Amino acid sequence: MKKYVAEYAELNALSNFSFLEGGSHPEELIEKAAFLGYRAIALTDRNTLAGAVRFHIAAKAIGIQAIIGARIDIEDGANFICLPKDRNAYSRLTRLLTLGKRRARKSMCKLWRADIAEYLHGQILIILPPLSFNAPKVYVDQNKIDSEFADELSKWVEHVPGSVYLGASLCYREDDDSRLSALQRLAEKSGAPMVATNDILYHEPSRRPLQDLLTCIRKQCTISQAGFELELNAERYLKSPLKMKNGFEKYPNAIAKTIEIADRCDFSMADIIYEYPSVLTQSGNSAEDELRVRTWEGARKRYSIDRYPLGIPKAVQKQIKYELDIIGRLKYAPYFLTVYDIVKFARERNILCQGRGSAANSAVCYCLGITAVDPNQSAILFERFISEARGEPPDIDVDFEHERREEIIQHIYKTYGRERAGLAATVVTFRSRSAIRETGKAMGLSDAIVDVLVSQVRGSNIDNMSTAKLLEIGLDPKDKVLRLVIKLAKELIGFPRHLSQHVGGFVITRDRLDELVPIENAAMADRTVIEWDKDDLDALGILKVDVLALGMLSCLRKGFDIARRHYGLELDLSNIPPEDPVVYDMLCKGDSLGVFQLESRAQMAMLPRLKPRSFYDLVIEVAIVRPGPIQGDMVHPYIKRRNGDEPVYLPSKELHEVLHKTLGVPLFQEQAMKIAIIAAGFTPDEADQLRKAMATFRKTDKISKLGLKMIVGMVERGYERSFAERCFRQIEGFGNYGFPESHAASFALLVYISSWMKCHMPATFAAALLNSQPMGFYAPAQIVRDAREHGVVVLPPDVNMANWDCDLEGQKDGVLALRLGMNQIKGLRKGEAALIENNRQGGYRNLEELSIRAGIQPATLEILARADAFQSLSLSRRQAFWQVRGLNASVFKNTQGNKKELPLFNALLDGDKNFVGDNEPEVSLPVANLGEEVIDDYSSLKLSLKSHPLSLLRNILSKGFYKPISVFTGLNDGDFVSVAGLVLVRQRPSTAKGVLFITIEDDTGVANLVIWSRQFERFKRAVMNAKLLGVTGKLQREGEVVHLIVQHLQDLTFYLSELREQKQCQPVTSSNFINNAKIQMSKNTVQSAKNKKSDGKIARVNFNSRDFH
Repeated sequence: MKKYVAEYAELNALSNFSFLEGGSHPEELIEKAAFLGYRAIALTDRNTLAGAVRFHIAAKAIGIQAIIGARIDIEDGANFICLPKDRNAYSRLTRLLTLGKRRARKSMCKLWRADIAEYLHGQILIILPPLSFNAPKVYVDQNKIDSEFADELSKWVEHVPGSVYLGASLCYREDDDSRLSALQRLAEKSGAPMVATNDILYHEPSRRPLQDLLTCIRKQCTISQAGFELELNAERYLKSPLKMKNGFEKYPNAIAKTIEIADRCDFSMADIIYEYPSVLTQSGNSAEDELRVRTWEGARKRYSIDRYPLGIPKAVQKQIKYELDIIGRLKYAPYFLTVYDIVKFARERNILCQGRGSAANSAVCYCLGITAVDPNQSAILFERFISEARGEPPDIDVDFEHERREEIIQHIYKTYGRERAGLAATVVTFRSRSAIRETGKAMGLSDAIVDVLVSQVRGSNIDNMSTAKLLEIGLDPKDKVLRLVIKLAKELIGFPRHLSQHVGGFVITRDRLDELVPIENAAMADRTVIEWDKDDLDALGILKVDVLALGMLSCLRKGFDIARRHYGLELDLSNIPPEDPVVYDMLCKGDSLGVFQLESRAQMAMLPRLKPRSFYDLVIEVAIVRPGPIQGDMVHPYIKRRNGDEPVYLPSKELHEVLHKTLGVPLFQEQAMKIAIIAAGFTPDEADQLRKAMATFRKTDKISKLGLKMIVGMVERGYERSFAERCFRQIEGFGNYGFPESHAASFALLVYISSWMKCHMPATFAAALLNSQPMGFYAPAQIVRDAREHGVVVLPPDVNMANWDCDLEGQKDGVLALRLGMNQIKGLRKGEAALIENNRQGGYRNLEELSIRAGIQPATLEILARADAFQSLSLSRRQAFWQVRGLNASVFKNTQGNKKELPLFNALLDGDKNFVGDNEPEVSLPVANLGEEVIDDYSSLKLSLKSHPLSLLRNILSKGFYKPISVFTGLNDGDFVSVAGLVLVRQRPSTAKGVLFITIEDDTGVANLVIWSRQFERFKRAVMNAKLLGVTGKLQREGEVVHLIVQHLQDLTFYLSELREQKQCQPVTSSNFINNAKIQMSKNTVQSAKNKKSDGKIARVNFNSRDFH
């Protein structure tokens, strides 16, 4: 290791984890310090240790001392640098920061001098002169400032004798000499030696413009408004020790003190030793004994005598013993028992949950009920989960119902205490769009220009803002400000903006968590978050339990509840009939809308090609449509081999065991590791290094080194080099997100269960999906459409029939129909729906009865009228609006307050007369056009049961030669066709090399469009903005999979303005809505529609798509 001889250490440096203030990453500060010959450098971010682990890891790799500290802001005195000398002092610093953060709102810290005293032992304090001290003397009373600051400095010296220093920095102004002289006098008077710092904001001067930008974003002003908020110069960078010595030439002791302080700071992040939380055990068992008891109890239940007459399979027994032995040696038993307790709590409260990820490789996890993947049915690789040599904790992910996960989170807080449990952080960074937006605003661009610039950014690439692009959107690419905006935005990408909470990663400790890392309040109530993210935790070997939310589990729970109420079935994740051929028949057709993991365009297209006929086929289906297998060229070889178009090649008996289930193609991470072990001679831990490198090969060349070793090892063991290279290329593809088999198996279980429910209980499944929105690719309109196509009768929301949730409702013929719930009505609050439901009794006979009995306000009645929810009262939408507007507001108000006290109102409710409406003259309202009804339905419900919008526009579209999508069934591969449809989904996967996929629908079906990058650029505006899209292209047919390769696009959104003018009358009765009876048009209505003029505006209704870029 290189020996550093620099006689200066920088003790006051901010990184970009002083959010929106520091202008360099922690790693950049370390790299620059090493380049300049520093022996030590301190990271002192403002009121935070969020960047400390990254700083430590970078310094450890290079070999210089990383001093960990923080700049503490206090409300009633001078700020100071706090540098802990040892591990205990570090814990006091983290507790001090936690104190200030827990009493303030998220991301803030509030401390006073009175708070500091009990946390000072073992700390080195560098007191920083107040900002007023650095101001030009003409603006301030310098004598008063000198006196007040001197008194404060003396008090700090009294509190912590021998550990208080006075920080001094050059401002690079003409009065620097007099300032340093004044500070030296203060130091001598108070007994706090002066120490030199450069008050670092960035590692090199070129970052000054970016730091100015960060200041503007933080202060929410433009660069022209910032004024004195900006730094005077670009001198606050990491200077060489020689430059610092020259700057403090008259005060050599101030330089020498930096080395003295660095030598006193013995603490390193490597000193942190994490201890697992203690757990309660039965009969005084140790954690290891308790885990052993629980595991074998679970094993006997999982492999019960009725299913396994010979008892627990010997292979499973061997695996359990092997795992328990490793878990005991590594002392991970408390961790497993912690997760077991969380899962047990969920099951006791009937909360669906399922472990997944690498934990599914563990037989112990299966026996404890944490996961549902049977190790007896899969070739597991325990080293994928726990590696004895690498010294990292296992990572167990458990999914819970997303609507009930908060119960689990609060259980963890209650069980372990907030001082021992907290959510991990996630670092929210600037991405391309946010970087452009914030930079443009700070540089003074108008909102309109900023919006145009942002609209041009797709994905993470700003480089596509070429000169031609800027000219195309009407901007001058030569404009200096515009060029600077783009340049600074590129630099800003990847900078931390703030901390947020991890989706569910919990850190639990034996001792106080706030002695390990500062804890702050989350934005959500009753949640607390530590300052480190998952990568920081992994680097320090700290346990994290992922308590995740999964919408499909909530959906299945709602479906199980509906099935129990209406069918008397007690369903759960473990008793769904397995391997049902009818379910696989459905999936082979690509009929998977709403099915977990299989509803994307790519998955729907893959299903007819893969033709799944078993559970393991679903495991492969989940894993194969992923960036890793796609980029590793695994998909086509597997499909060809499965369909018999290519022979299965297994070059050795050893690899036959690894690859035979996937026909010789490595689809899973476990297979990649096994190939490395069996065919290349890797140890299990070397194979695990390969796994980790697969996830990070874009950031490091480690994968290349391991790849070379793997190829050489395979060749040495007799494998052809071409085969070895092909294996490695496929494995390398996992760097872009490949699935472990265990993860895919856990997900495949939910795939099968959701498929089974869709197949056998389509109404139940649709209701559960609707009650779980928002989730998945498709909006309620498509879910309802799919249900109707599966024979489900769908009924509209109604004040007398519907509850808040969608539910099943019996019909006269005994069929259970799907009744849309009031949760589908835009603007209606759950509490108002509850009032309607709870006061319904025998049903409402009129609006007045509803308003009085349920206490519903007129505004709510209008929302219900807009949703056409009064059909059971024989009121059309217009009639309901008319009656709502006719309610006398003052009488209405009085009835709300008096209905419970005065029997008069009860008598009125018991009568047949309208309470308010009797005085209203009878009016014959014109009947609404069907087009108006459809628009109003979409405005309120985001769907319509009366008609599809495009069925009303079919005559108009036909004139433009646009055919119904249903014509695809009669076309051949390569035929050209023009169709039009509402845009449902836009997708631009990172693996698709710029190709965009769009799903459209009309009244006859759904079409999947493929738009090559050249066509995307040509028709970009239509592609990104159209709600109604006209398409001409070439049909591509492969078996049952059909795509339309786009050649021409047209934005037809303007046609939606014609909807209100369609001269068809709405059906009169509810039954006509359901049965799609022929619509009878009134002569008067037709004439009225002829006389009505179109205003030419596009209907104000949301035909919104769900876009995934």
